[in-house]
Amino acid sequence: MPLLRRLVRADHPAIPFTLDGIACEGRAGDTVLTAILTRAERLRLSEFSASPRAGFCQMAACQDCWVVLESGERLRACSTALSPGMRILTRRAGAA
Repeated sequence: MPLLRRLVRADHPAIPFTLDGIACEGRAGDTVLTAILTRAERLRLSEFSASPRAGFCQMAACQDCWVVLESGERLRACSTALSPGMRILTRRAGAA
């Protein structure tokens, strides 16, 4: 079950992206964090404790919302605008 429920911008243009190999859609104006959490119950698992993370400060200061693009580029989900075709990975290789 998604952590967030969309209340606004449902009529904005759809932006296709891939999340852990699954085709998804966000909306124009979404951050990567918003797009992920309207589809999933967590943003990622902590690399230290494997506990679920969902972002903390929401302003790119806490380092809690890092995700990786398929290309290997790391980005902060809370301050990065969703772009069409993004291929986002929230799981490390071998992680659940």
